Amino acid sequence: MAATGSEKQGTKAFYVSTPIYYVNDAPHLGHAYTTVAGDVLTRWHRQRGEKVWYLTGTDEHGQKIMRTAEANGVTPQEWCDKLVEEAWKPLWEHLDIANDDFIRTTQKRHTDRVQEFVQDLYDKGEIYKGGYEGPYCVGCEEYKLPGDLIEAEDGTKLCPIHKKPVEILKEENYFFKLSEYGPKLLEFYEANPGFIQPESARNEVVNFVKQGLQDLSISRSTFDWGIPIPWDDKHVIYVWVDALLNYATAVGYNENPAKFEETFPADVHLVGKDILRFHAVIWPAMLMAQGLPVPGRVAANGWLMVGGEKMSKSNLTGIKPQDLTSHFGVDAYRWYFLRAIAFGSDGSFSWEDFTARYTSELANDYGNLASRVAAMVGKYFGGELPAATADGDAEKAVHEGLAKAVATADTKIGEELDFQGGILAIFDFVKQVNGYITEQEPWKVAKDESEQGRARLATILYTAAESLRAVAVLLNPIMPETSQKLWDSLGAEPALGALAAQPVHEAGTWGKLPAGATVTKGAILFPRLEDPKKD
Repeated sequence: MAATGSEKQGTKAFYVSTPIYYVNDAPHLGHAYTTVAGDVLTRWHRQRGEKVWYLTGTDEHGQKIMRTAEANGVTPQEWCDKLVEEAWKPLWEHLDIANDDFIRTTQKRHTDRVQEFVQDLYDKGEIYKGGYEGPYCVGCEEYKLPGDLIEAEDGTKLCPIHKKPVEILKEENYFFKLSEYGPKLLEFYEANPGFIQPESARNEVVNFVKQGLQDLSISRSTFDWGIPIPWDDKHVIYVWVDALLNYATAVGYNENPAKFEETFPADVHLVGKDILRFHAVIWPAMLMAQGLPVPGRVAANGWLMVGGEKMSKSNLTGIKPQDLTSHFGVDAYRWYFLRAIAFGSDGSFSWEDFTARYTSELANDYGNLASRVAAMVGKYFGGELPAATADGDAEKAVHEGLAKAVATADTKIGEELDFQGGILAIFDFVKQVNGYITEQEPWKVAKDESEQGRARLATILYTAAESLRAVAVLLNPIMPETSQKLWDSLGAEPALGALAAQPVHEAGTWGKLPAGATVTKGAILFPRLEDPKKD
């Protein structure tokens, strides 16, 4: 059973990270998918009353960034600055992402600490100088094993992810003794079966490590856009070593011991499945070599697909999130991808599916329920929430349904990262409340003006409004803007306080919304859509 917020006060922060994203181009739906998932997870834990730290940021070194900047006629730093300030940060603000920090790998707080980390490993004998030649994908910033490559019709060897030809690189580099950590990693995976999720991803990593690890080239000497190796400035640190260390440098590694102690390591690293090995093999091995604790979990989400193709700029399926938010709204956008796709699995996007789910679940089931309840309280009780005095079996079923929804959603979202399962549990309860109103027919009960009839009508409407109070609390991490509108409509804040301060584990405690609250019919939560926008 999960500890409640009060039990966790004063303990380590619940630390969640997204990947730091390459700034070779503007963000697309795939980037936003992971970032929204992290935002929902951390908002949920905040509403458990826990200390939380949510980190995102940008990966700004490496050959890919250098080439992109050159192609655009600017320096790499100018390119990074432009993309971060004009594309990445504004999008996270637009999507209501409540991150606690935004790390850039060109910041001094990062680059200095990376040099110190690598120097320590070198001093410990974990790094040595050697030569290497092999196929290299600039898009992945990674040497590929020959067996990983796919072959084009003309025999050209391609990266399996980017479907582009690899380059054969030969250079003298510094190497980290990754091969020595294979047995330690396998022992760790066995002792911590939940470290890598989903299970299919765990199996892939375990099989990869069992085949034997090669030492990792941790420097590059063929270009200079990177952090210099401290003992040999002819080399720059391999961009993935640089990038992975952001999870430590952003929370005070070698700079703020108190902050580092109360935050590190991450409880959850959210990553795309194409970068899983870096996070589940290289990163924990580096931490083991440095004597630092290993993360709690690495959770790999699947790919977003459009027309059967992975969403990316290279295959022209990189839809901008703003294309959707301008049509469906930000909250519906945040809800849709976590509702429609099981986290950890690949999922397909289409305008038609989004439109159908928006209309059925958001507008008809949820939005219409909120509108009907507010309208009836206004019509029959002058906008003042009546007290429930005639609870029966029907109300008891609603109470039980809410308790079940809260428990299921808290486990699914807060513990299992099953966002879809948690959202479905909440919306199953919304459907139950709609069914309750349909069965109780308050518009007919209202015709009975006797004391008994009024008491019955009051109980029905209080039950519906109190149910919506709980739904607003549960959906706040997912759809904060519309949840706040509902909270305001129910007149909840004067008596109960701010919505974001409502503990999720108390959402199912019946009777929190006080009788006498002023219920108003505000703006429609999910307006009717215009003709669906086409690609």
